[in-house]
Amino acid sequence: MTTFPRAAIELPLAAERGGPLPLSEQISAQLRAALADGRLAAGERLPSTRALADVLGVSRTVVTTAYTQLFAEGWLEGRHGSGTYVAPGAPGRPGGAAHRPGLAPGGPGAAAVTIPGRTAVPAGPARVNLRPGIPWVRGIDQATWRRAWRRAAAQPVSSWPDPLGLPGLRDQVAGYLRRGRGLACPAGQVLITRGVAAGLGLIARGLLRPGDRVGVEEPGYQTARSVFAAYGAQLVPCRVDADGLVVDELPTDLRLIYTTPAHQYPLGGRLPVPRRQALAAWARATGALIVEDDYDSEFRYDVGPLPTLFGLDPDVVIYLGTTSKTLTPALGAGWLLARPDLIPVLTSAAADLGVKVPEPVQHAVTELLARGDLDRHVRRMRHEYARRRGAMTTVLGQALGGQPVLAARLTGDTAGMHMVCELPGPVVPELVAAAAAQRVDVASLDRYFTGPPSRHGLVLGYGAADLTAVSRGCRVLTAILAGRAAGRAGLVRC
Repeated sequence: MTTFPRAAIELPLAAERGGPLPLSEQISAQLRAALADGRLAAGERLPSTRALADVLGVSRTVVTTAYTQLFAEGWLEGRHGSGTYVAPGAPGRPGGAAHRPGLAPGGPGAAAVTIPGRTAVPAGPARVNLRPGIPWVRGIDQATWRRAWRRAAAQPVSSWPDPLGLPGLRDQVAGYLRRGRGLACPAGQVLITRGVAAGLGLIARGLLRPGDRVGVEEPGYQTARSVFAAYGAQLVPCRVDADGLVVDELPTDLRLIYTTPAHQYPLGGRLPVPRRQALAAWARATGALIVEDDYDSEFRYDVGPLPTLFGLDPDVVIYLGTTSKTLTPALGAGWLLARPDLIPVLTSAAADLGVKVPEPVQHAVTELLARGDLDRHVRRMRHEYARRRGAMTTVLGQALGGQPVLAARLTGDTAGMHMVCELPGPVVPELVAAAAAQRVDVASLDRYFTGPPSRHGLVLGYGAADLTAVSRGCRVLTAILAGRAAGRAGLVRC
């Protein structure tokens, strides 16, 4: 049997005793940077903990702790009897790049660690989309997707579809929410919709009168504001902070309040349980309804799930969910949960508007839920997004830490598919334009405010770009910021 030679990657890992970080954190940070910027590619094998410990002159426990952290973040995977490998979805190694920013150079205690690898084709000049709210549709398993649509096509055609949605799909949605969100809701309280925006339209049509005061988060989801305004509602901006909606400041004359408590859009706060309880109590005391958009609840990283508002008090909450972020917005399928007396009103609104989810779509989603395919897809994407989130926080965090003059910080990164990079207001328009010129698309925080913005920065999504592109896009941003901080003219290219 012929053995073909393989390319080797030499990484100058340093373990500096007496440094600002513990030894294990030094090693994990350097490996994370190598993973993020493409010097370590998916499928490459890392040295054993014993071998790396011997090379660096540290205890095996130190290396094991570093590897364990990277396992938890989704960068690495173990193969029984074979060793530790870079997990699928990690970037390839750009050809010809011996060293890139992010890994500490050799110094006292540094060692050139040779890792078997493979050489990948350099990334092309494709645009990097770091806008928020866009899922990774290439992560959908094509075999399960095709099977779902084949089963959907084999179903008989209905002469008059159920206005609530297919009974089988409502049963499956109830089970999915029970498994994933701990909701005990009968299928009779589930209404199938075309997504969150469509659900908001049904609520506005069925439950609001022109002039009703509707609370919206400030900053918040622009589409929700547009839908309510289109039905004549008087929008009342309600302040959010790092934890989400500030309940203590809510007025008492609202007809309803729209909120994104799982991962506030766009600031990223997670509404704490005491505030959730206070919000439900406020609704009961004022007679208002809460519209809970369970945005990004499926994707959590360093934190556990929090109870839904609907689960705390289903009498005052209407719950909205969708497949737009877990699968694709092209599917056009979601659900609405409400107390029994509201379901007929909302169903009638759907009939008045002629809003229906095509039955083939409903059959396909039923199949994906019934076979557990959507649950498995969410778990895969949770690991995939965790890697991209890790790359974004590593590249941007290291750069921003070295540029204190910018007064920048990262927030809202514990869940979801986006985070916020807060910056001084004057920097943002220049940064957005400069990034676009280098083929990196980002969103400005200003556009999510109804009135004058009180905070400024970028809303950075990591759902639409792969791990290599996320890293490259962040390096472009940090280079521009570095040039801005240093007062240099022009752009620094990556």
